[in-house]
Amino acid sequence: MAVDYTNRAGQIYHLFEGKTPTGKPRYFFSSRENGKGVRVEKMPEGYEVYEHPENAQVFLRKKRPRLITDIEEQFVKKQVASLQRSRRYLVDCKDEKITIYESTIDPDYFESSFAGLLSQLPHFSGQKTGDAIAAAGRFVDKNYSAVLRFSLQDKVTRTFYAERFCFRGSIDDWRYLAGPDKFASIVTKYVPLLGTDDFYEAPYF
Repeated sequence: MAVDYTNRAGQIYHLFEGKTPTGKPRYFFSSRENGKGVRVEKMPEGYEVYEHPENAQVFLRKKRPRLITDIEEQFVKKQVASLQRSRRYLVDCKDEKITIYESTIDPDYFESSFAGLLSQLPHFSGQKTGDAIAAAGRFVDKNYSAVLRFSLQDKVTRTFYAERFCFRGSIDDWRYLAGPDKFASIVTKYVPLLGTDDFYEAPYF
């Protein structure tokens, strides 16, 4: 069976194998079933599928050593899931960093507004309103921006730094917030601020 992957926007990607100029295998995903290269029938050993949090683009990458534990990743995801926000969030772990991404627009507001507009338009034969709304919601929910991350400072004591992304034109970059501090302490302090004015007014310690 060919290796396919459906991203969060509902788009199906197919895995292909090509060749580098030196003749080595090169793997890539394409949304076209008849893309260049040969369809891959089995996941290559030592590789994994990676969906980029920012734009839902799909890649095949080599597996990397895990520096963030499963418990730490699940702890952050649980904290994020508990937020009562209309905006949505994604958690991504890479190397020594846990990064939280925020949807660039409010998907819930868009879906409710789109539903009202769609109800006033004539429908195509066989078209279901719910399916159209869901498809539009997935498309709108495709783009995210990194807003908060926790970086491992000490592998033994499991202490972390907290940083938030600063959106100020020429100063678009990560800015130090706090730490090093114990993992649970620093996560529970800053995750609840996501989606609030206090997050962007958070002092630097």
